[in-house]
Amino acid sequence: MSETGTPNRAPSAEIVLGLIPEGVSIDVLREKGIIPIAAEDGLMTVAAHSAAAAMDAQLLAMGAGMSLKLEILPQGQITSVIRALYDLKSGVEQDTLNAIESVNDLSELARQEVMSDTVDAPVIKLVNGVLLEAIKERATDIHLEPFEDKLQVRYRIDGVLSDRYELTKGHQSPVTSRIKVMAHMDIAERFVPQDGRIGITLGDRAVDIRVSSLPTQHGERIVMRLLDRARGLLSLEELGMRSEERDRLEHLIHSPHGMILLTGPTGSGKSTTLYAILQALRRPEVNIITVEDPIEYDVPGIGQVQVNEKAGVTFGTSLRSILRQDPDIIMIGEMRDFDTAHIGIQSSLTGHLVLSTLHTNDAPSAISRLADMGVEPYLIAGSLRGVVAQRLVRRICPKCKKSIPAPRAMENLYGLKRAFVGEGCDECAHTGYKGRFGLYEQFDITPEIANAISSQAPLATLRTIARQNGLRTLVELGLERVAAGDTTPEEMLRVVGEE
Repeated sequence: MSETGTPNRAPSAEIVLGLIPEGVSIDVLREKGIIPIAAEDGLMTVAAHSAAAAMDAQLLAMGAGMSLKLEILPQGQITSVIRALYDLKSGVEQDTLNAIESVNDLSELARQEVMSDTVDAPVIKLVNGVLLEAIKERATDIHLEPFEDKLQVRYRIDGVLSDRYELTKGHQSPVTSRIKVMAHMDIAERFVPQDGRIGITLGDRAVDIRVSSLPTQHGERIVMRLLDRARGLLSLEELGMRSEERDRLEHLIHSPHGMILLTGPTGSGKSTTLYAILQALRRPEVNIITVEDPIEYDVPGIGQVQVNEKAGVTFGTSLRSILRQDPDIIMIGEMRDFDTAHIGIQSSLTGHLVLSTLHTNDAPSAISRLADMGVEPYLIAGSLRGVVAQRLVRRICPKCKKSIPAPRAMENLYGLKRAFVGEGCDECAHTGYKGRFGLYEQFDITPEIANAISSQAPLATLRTIARQNGLRTLVELGLERVAAGDTTPEEMLRVVGEE
């Protein structure tokens, strides 16, 4: 017999897990959109988001030998509980680590949906567990590092690596082979670096994984970059810029032509900012083409070219072809050499807006970097519109933030009296930090600076002129965020350093 109750709040995933009848998988509950939430006196209460699921709920209750009471809950609550159920079962358990030793037939490593509790092969469960755990903890990279007697698994979270699992040497071969099969890499080739991609689904979420293997003394080292499509494409408003910073950048990127560079070390968020800029510039009347290595996110309405040096598709050859495609805006993934820089600058001088990245410590250093590549100073002065140097800094966890006296060195150097730290709590995995925000040093090429570049003025002179024209350095921006309680002095110094 079925009854329909009034809406209540769903119980915890631990309670629901204990109510699921034997033989019923979480995959089935997700497909049907139902969860058991209570069982008492021969009556099982099953939650669904509509009465249309009453038949499936009836079968679930019958599987436990009970009658049905149907509760209507919002779909979001049911989905949240089901995701939590997967989290409960996705941990890398010791029996999975032990059972993997018996997996010898690598042909059974078929590609499967990651968020599932019905896979049998222990190696698949192990790899799926590692991936799910990393995504749940907001990791951007997974490192599998082989040593003489172990396989170390580490996650990079908020830009910092931390140890997660230490697997035995016997796990190394099947785990590496499983990942290479998923990434469509050659599992028989172990002595040549390889690159691959994995596309996985977690319910309604799609995550792309960039895989790189590198032969080392003790076996293949695997690094996986996680690109969550649901969170990866940010708008300019979502980058965390201050309003005045965003206004300056928007004014810069709406230049009709010229070159704009983003600089910073690997992992400083340059690509994320570039994609945000492309989304801001994307319009039906504008032809935007990019050359990338690799293409990290698919942006609708934009032509994206993947560099493939084995096939002769380099940054240089692609740029020459792109100019025959009548582009208005060109994005070059990275200025790597003179050829790329020269074509990019020539394009910016002939009516195109060119966006690209460089590896430099600060914004003014981009001038000397281009000169080192062999670009003439007068070409730099005529083409460059601005440079943005950026860093990603960890944000103090709001749940456990507290005020402290500023460190003596910070007080002596910068006059800072108070600072903030995170004590560490369950919300931030006891790190004291949760999430990151950007610091953006914006260097606009004014006529005065352009004249200084043309006359080959030293870098120190360019910095002085820029400061007089309103440039705020990364250190100044970082100190402002430390004083505001957004990050700690230690984190600011770790990422930005001292002036």
